[in-house]
Amino acid sequence: MLNSILRSLAAPLVVLGLTGHPAMPLEPAASDKKHDVHGMDMKCMADMNGVPMSAMGPSMAAMECHMYVTALRPAQPGDEEKAKAVVAAVKATMEKYKDYKKAIADGYIQANPKVKQPQYHFNNAAYGREANSHFDPSKPTSLLYIETPTQSFKLEGVMFTAAPNATEDELNERIPLSVAHWHKHINFCGAPADKTAEYHGDHPKFGMFGSIHTKEACDAARGTFFPTMFTWMIHVFPLEDDAKEVFSLNDDVPHAR
Repeated sequence: MLNSILRSLAAPLVVLGLTGHPAMPLEPAASDKKHDVHGMDMKCMADMNGVPMSAMGPSMAAMECHMYVTALRPAQPGDEEKAKAVVAAVKATMEKYKDYKKAIADGYIQANPKVKQPQYHFNNAAYGREANSHFDPSKPTSLLYIETPTQSFKLEGVMFTAAPNATEDELNERIPLSVAHWHKHINFCGAPADKTAEYHGDHPKFGMFGSIHTKEACDAARGTFFPTMFTWMIHVFPLEDDAKEVFSLNDDVPHAR
């Protein structure tokens, strides 16, 4: 059932992730979506843990009620050093994969290669499986490339994942929650077979951008409700000059010089 739902998610969605993760619209329509707390119910606001939609960029913010973002924790001794060690490891990995062909040779596969995207995810399924139980900062689940006027694939960062049932304490052990926000996608209502066209359009009911975000509403619409979709995720952009942007939630702006 899940695979059939995901296969039905085509343009204008960019398909990302190891199982076809619907991540962002190609052309977010600001006039159709509210990207601040206005229009969000209290549950959605609670899921954001105080993170403003403006910090996420329109692509992530378009998923309003389908995002859970971890809250920032008080800094603990060693947190900053641990985060810096992860960033250093990411930089070393990125040196290896500046040439995307080397990434492909090591098992990274481009997601949705026929669709023009603001950010291209090259995913390594084996590393994704390893990440469910073990964190190795030299083996990111995804490499994040952008297109520039002179380069088809310029590496700007990586994405790490963790098992969907991982606790926030476990995430904190990987990359401290005092430094960065992990996120996951939630409250997904899969459309019934005769309504899959409603994933698309300006005002979808179903899917990651849909107005339906509760099991009750999904059941009433004959949909299939998934409280959590995919894995925990976090992006790392070590080429950023501003330290606050190294773990940015905004995928709509380039993070590479």
